[in-house]
Amino acid sequence: MLRLTLRQLEVFEAVAHHLSYSRASETLHLTQPAVSIQIKQLEEAIGIPLFEQLGKKIYLTEAGQELRRYSRNIVQQLEEAESVFEEMKGMRRGKLAISVASTAGYFMPFLLAQFSKRFPEVAITLNVSNREVLLQELAQNSMDFAIMGRPPDGLGLDFTSFLENPLVVIAPPDHSLVTEHGIPLTRIQQETFIARELGSGTRSATERFFAEKGIKLTTGTEMSKNESIKQAVQAGMGVSVLSLNTVMLELEAKRLAVLDVESFPIQRHWYLVHRSKKRLPGVALAFKEFILNEAAALLESEAGYVQPARP
Repeated sequence: MLRLTLRQLEVFEAVAHHLSYSRASETLHLTQPAVSIQIKQLEEAIGIPLFEQLGKKIYLTEAGQELRRYSRNIVQQLEEAESVFEEMKGMRRGKLAISVASTAGYFMPFLLAQFSKRFPEVAITLNVSNREVLLQELAQNSMDFAIMGRPPDGLGLDFTSFLENPLVVIAPPDHSLVTEHGIPLTRIQQETFIARELGSGTRSATERFFAEKGIKLTTGTEMSKNESIKQAVQAGMGVSVLSLNTVMLELEAKRLAVLDVESFPIQRHWYLVHRSKKRLPGVALAFKEFILNEAAALLESEAGYVQPARP
């Protein structure tokens, strides 16, 4: 029987996450020699090396990768147990880990601020990633919730829509098509598009939409940030498709314009997503109820976050 300690697994998880003994020691508030000792004792107990060093970098061995799958589950179960015990003691505090698609980063801080006013003792972690990374994190069960476009079926996920997310064609305000109405897709096909990176939900939805219409776009540049795309469009590098939620300020300031293109906007929705078999502690259940029942109304009533009308 393996004789491992929870402390050893905690240290191992930190080193495996950072792939650095020094970073792990900083995270755990331990000395680097103390971290090294814990890892050495763990490797001796298992009888197989967990890390290998190539040059100045360390990597997980095959055994290390296998152990990490188990250690991650153990740590998550202990965190769930801690939340349950806190609830049994009648305490309204805990931890909440949220990962959101980059476009949702425009409105989620506001919603989290409203939630924090009601649960001031809840420690919230917010991570912003693209769709591909969010699906990986959900598979690893490394967060409580994801906020993203509709995920694929068959992944063992529970997801519910709570907010509209219309995608529109944006252009600089002096573009020749700004004053046109019902612009044909064949005319838009002549434009150079600035696209989000592969793995982005916005890009996937855009490519799927145009492919279904038999339209092939000319992509001039790929960018991983909405802000970079907005700046590029303003500079006249091309047009793009972005969520209307991300360009409200630029539209009000007349730094960007929405083109009136046929079949647009592409109507999408934001979803609250978690693993279907995940046991949600009280804090997570409170957040789920808050998002599903109040998010849309709060955003519509807040200046600067108004749910945009369809152009």
